[in-house]
Amino acid sequence: MRARRNLALLPLILLSLLSGAPAVAANEYQVELIVFRQAGEALPASQTAPDDWAKGAQPIDPTQERVTALGSQAEKLNPANGYQVLLHQAWAQELGSEASSVALHSGNPRFGHYPIEGTLSLVQARYIDLTVDLWINRFDESGLLISSERLKQGSRLQTGKLTYLDHGNLGVLIRINNL
Repeated sequence: MRARRNLALLPLILLSLLSGAPAVAANEYQVELIVFRQAGEALPASQTAPDDWAKGAQPIDPTQERVTALGSQAEKLNPANGYQVLLHQAWAQELGSEASSVALHSGNPRFGHYPIEGTLSLVQARYIDLTVDLWINRFDESGLLISSERLKQGSRLQTGKLTYLDHGNLGVLIRINNL
């Protein structure tokens, strides 16, 4: 008798445990990125950008694009100060415990490559972790890729804080904010 009663309560116990489990929800953030070159000679990578540079990352949907807010910082990165802005973009991106990767590119494509191309991955667990893998490409007169610079780096980000990544003569400013 006691075994039947315990067996009858088992579905109720399981249901209460499942309904009390926290849902893992993605949070939406605005991501803003500035990629720039510092004065000096380009430091080419030992290889050119691979044909699969996007590595399955999704391009930013036009509906996710946002107005940039770091205009004053971008204006300071001008040739008179020894800098050149290569990419300045803002978009909305959902973050969760699984990596969320976007494919970034700028300029006119030539045989599957852009002057600036790469991926940006964010994952939110306890902190927000960033992995950026960018290629700055040079082409010959016929449009063939002849050399690339690569910026591949990771960092831990804080919401609302501007983060600077330095890599040779390339740099990145990135800020994420809650939406």
